[in-house]
Amino acid sequence: MIEGIPPWAIALDYVLGTIMWTLVGRFGMRIFLPEDSKFFFNRFFVRVTDPLLKLFRPITPSFLVPALVPLYVAWFFYMFRFYVMPWMLGYSVMGMLSFPLEGEIAQGLYQLYRLFSG
Repeated sequence: MIEGIPPWAIALDYVLGTIMWTLVGRFGMRIFLPEDSKFFFNRFFVRVTDPLLKLFRPITPSFLVPALVPLYVAWFFYMFRFYVMPWMLGYSVMGMLSFPLEGEIAQGLYQLYRLFSG
């Protein structure tokens, strides 16, 4: 799946994908935990994503519910990965599961399924 994609693009996608999923994780944590929870995963997600949320504050609508702000910022990373990355690589469309990070995860899950299903 990764053949033909330059190593710099894979590395950039992994970094952007990790940031995007960390922001989604913070949003998910916020559904079940208060912002000031002492749970170590929650503290990690808050500490790691706070600088990004501050960076995007000028373009974040003021009417947005605070719990949705991490998801809003994650959307920018998704849009960059879905539209700008293929354009930079010269593709018109890459298709579903074309992100290297998610493709590798999906392939690993499929192999686990095949291993345990007999």
